[in-house]
Amino acid sequence: MPSLDSPLNDWLVRLETLSPWEIDLGLERVQCLLERLNLERPATVFHIAGTNGKGSSVVMLESLLRTTGVCVGSYTSPHIIRYNERIRIDGVEASDAAIVAAFERIEAVRDDVSLTYFEFGTLAALAVFADAGVHTVILEIGMGGRLDAVNAIAPDAGLITNVSLDHCNWLGDDVEAIAREKAGIMRRDKPLVFASMDMPRTIVARAAATGANLIAAGRDYHWVLDRDAWSWRGAQTHLKRLRRPSLPGAIQVENAAGVLALVEAAGHRNLLRTDVIDAAFSDLHLSGRMQMLDADGNWLLDVAHNPAAAGVLADTLRTLPIAGRTIAIIGILDDKDVEGMVSPLVDAVASWVAVTADNPRAIPAADLARRIANVTDTSCLIAASLRQARDHALVLAGADDRILVTGSFYLVGPLLELLRPVEIYSPP
Repeated sequence: MPSLDSPLNDWLVRLETLSPWEIDLGLERVQCLLERLNLERPATVFHIAGTNGKGSSVVMLESLLRTTGVCVGSYTSPHIIRYNERIRIDGVEASDAAIVAAFERIEAVRDDVSLTYFEFGTLAALAVFADAGVHTVILEIGMGGRLDAVNAIAPDAGLITNVSLDHCNWLGDDVEAIAREKAGIMRRDKPLVFASMDMPRTIVARAAATGANLIAAGRDYHWVLDRDAWSWRGAQTHLKRLRRPSLPGAIQVENAAGVLALVEAAGHRNLLRTDVIDAAFSDLHLSGRMQMLDADGNWLLDVAHNPAAAGVLADTLRTLPIAGRTIAIIGILDDKDVEGMVSPLVDAVASWVAVTADNPRAIPAADLARRIANVTDTSCLIAASLRQARDHALVLAGADDRILVTGSFYLVGPLLELLRPVEIYSPP
């Protein structure tokens, strides 16, 4: 985080007061401010949407596009520790000064328009990119797609990683309804990759209605994973013996396959070479997603903030066996499916420590512990603070045990900061 007395921190505190709602979906306010700002549009805009895997897809696409030599900007959310993580140019976080200058520029023309924290940040990212002369931008959708602030910028190509239940209070209570919202990033005659084999009917219907060029996993491109290598076949390219991405988990090959389909559809066939892809995907880093570190014990941090992500986490834990047990520190927000998130992890986790995540919408630790105990049929410790949660886990963990931190960005980030400095290492 920025220093508590820094200009950037002052701005971030202020942004939380500008709108009576934390989440207020709609494009009108951002579109109005974009007209007032009169920012130069980047040459190419990519949208990355989906329930899970957006962050991984962004860093893969960013790394690939940077090999072309053009200036690439990436906007993601939320951040893990520093707000600056949200805005990157050629892989480097934007400076406090650049972000503050963008905030000041927006405020100078905002007048009576009420912007949410996310809307203000989205506009700031676009201003930072425009000031830096960024050629290509990758914009991660914050929530849904159709009414997300990012969607005020028309994309040249887009990717939806997958669709599962999450943010149901805002997006709908079934997969088809949520898919309809995510399909809102589609544009006529523009390529849209759907990167999961499990494609909702709504995606096909919306592509037909909007005239988007839908590229579907398993239909228009294919991949095969074979131990430490994988192959990929698209519309015009067949690649063999690719090295697996450095991000851990078999799901990352699915994410990588979608990114390659997006690159091909966007006209970057020159990037579809084994040597280029292997180099681009060999040194990827994504804080808080299957991040392993050593800090007075073996720690594994993964935000896994919905049931589908928890299922992927459980599968990955099985591929990373340890001699001892797994102890989990968990904090969850009140709009999440606690039971759906805990159930996939029951067989993998021996002991649980519940803590209140660092967000006003967090479930109180005592309530969370009760719900976890009902699912697991075992007791769950209650921690009064992140520091106490860490200490509880360290007392429970033996030399061969692993401590898992999961459930929310608003738990993983603060706990990661509490554990630093640490030595980060990659899984086998």
